Amino acid sequence: MKKILNITNGDSAVSIMQQAGIAGDFLPWRDVLHDGPVPEGLSLEELSEVRTQFIVDCGWGKLENIRSSFIERDDTLKSFESYDKVILWFEHDLYDQLQIIQILDWFEQNQPVNSTQLSIICVDQYLGMHSPEEMADLFQYEVAIKPEHLSLSSKAWAAFRSPNPANWLGLLSTDTSVLPFLEGAIIRQLEEYPSIKNGLTRTAEQALKVIAEGETKPGKVFAASQTLEDRMFMGDSSFWMIIQDLLESTPPLLKLPEGMDWERPPSPAHELTITSMGEAVLAGEKNWLELTEINRWIGGVHLTSNKLWCWDSVNSALVKK
Repeated sequence: MKKILNITNGDSAVSIMQQAGIAGDFLPWRDVLHDGPVPEGLSLEELSEVRTQFIVDCGWGKLENIRSSFIERDDTLKSFESYDKVILWFEHDLYDQLQIIQILDWFEQNQPVNSTQLSIICVDQYLGMHSPEEMADLFQYEVAIKPEHLSLSSKAWAAFRSPNPANWLGLLSTDTSVLPFLEGAIIRQLEEYPSIKNGLTRTAEQALKVIAEGETKPGKVFAASQTLEDRMFMGDSSFWMIIQDLLESTPPLLKLPEGMDWERPPSPAHELTITSMGEAVLAGEKNWLELTEINRWIGGVHLTSNKLWCWDSVNSALVKK
């Protein structure tokens, strides 16, 4: 019997794959690469340390647990030549596409010297929403990983980690058809740069619109914002941090009832309402970047008030401010 390693986007997919009786070992790739620093010039292990600290700083886990999870993940990946076959199971959204290019870039740098086969199943369906029977049916979409997959992934991963976001934008002029969902992911990540018109990211603007239209409960705001996505990619933990930024700008764009403090995750008692300044920013009458100090990473780009890139959605261009 072949020894198989299945790499996929998270624990929920692993659970369904196990219920489906899919053979092999399972490696969930849990990192939210669309959030926080992913700087260039670091090995897999060094980058895992950076990502560990970011996740801990976000309050998403304890240092020892997060660090050991990354170490276990990286050690499993590095043992891939002990397997006859490695299968990547992923989706079409930004979260997954960034994971794909990270993993395939690593394989480009560490190509098998034995007979280990590499293949990928990447579909426009959410793996965590599949029944076990539907998951087993996805084998029909399996394709062998070719040199073109690896070279494109290395180019894309380098562009994502570059401090110059023009390299990421430049991928749109590249033939990315071998990874058919990558182009959409590139555009969606660009939309998380501050908008040239009001300083809001696409996610922040969607959240403000939902709240301005009358939804006040954070959980429902998140769910409604997700329906505005062509390819849902963001978990609620990332979303709550965006809401917190909107609450804490000076002046704030959102507010809670008087005397109530924001918590992550929010309690059922939380109610969000848009402020007059939030309405002005949403209308493009004010620019949020003039109200808040930005300090945020997108891949290898560190956005600050002194080093700022904005997204011009009308012209599909990045503008350096």
